[in-house]
Amino acid sequence: MIETHLAKLRARDTISAEEERVIYDSLGEVRSLAAHHTCIHAGERLHSSTLLLEGLMCRYKDLPGGERQITELHVAGDFLDLHSFSLKQLDHNVMTLTPCRVVLVPHAKLKDITETQPHLARVYWFLTALDAAIHREWELSLGRRNAIQRIAHLICELHVRLMLIAQADDTGFALPLTQADLSDCTGLTPVHVNRTLRELRERGLVDLRGKRVTINDLPGLKATAEFDDSYLYLRREDR
Repeated sequence: MIETHLAKLRARDTISAEEERVIYDSLGEVRSLAAHHTCIHAGERLHSSTLLLEGLMCRYKDLPGGERQITELHVAGDFLDLHSFSLKQLDHNVMTLTPCRVVLVPHAKLKDITETQPHLARVYWFLTALDAAIHREWELSLGRRNAIQRIAHLICELHVRLMLIAQADDTGFALPLTQADLSDCTGLTPVHVNRTLRELRERGLVDLRGKRVTINDLPGLKATAEFDDSYLYLRREDR
């Protein structure tokens, strides 16, 4: 059930059979969620953290006028709110973008892990630090990258993250996002997103059709985005 989560962990560290058993023992209720459902609301008191099993989700904040900014995308195997273990509530919302399956991990179980499994606790601490690194990179995109770099960089990031869990290959990956979703990820208008996707296609870099990204020139796409994957901390090492 959590093979993608374990694959992500093992890509960056060694997870023992005992630690795998502890992770399985920590799992609680499994839920199926419809697309575009806000499952965690800002300020809500939380007693469990949510692990994404299938689908695509996001964190977002919005303004009183309804304007939304997506601050991170989550793919299968990601914890959506591991940081809620210590914060107990979030300052942002978490929403499904596609139909999803999630499993809840009670905070009491996470507390047991921190007290009895020091290495696994450090691995999960690393995951919260990784989320923060991704947030910083998104901030850089919003503040300093131009439109074509923003979208190219997002595609490069998702390609790397999905490759880790065998949901992408050299030719591309499924991307069931609307142009409005991409607009909320990149801080561009939907019209600007459409124009930018057309430019990427005309340059022979990528083609987004039918909810799939086809990558025609990965080196060229990375060069356009000035993509450096060091913020994703892909090196496998003991923690």
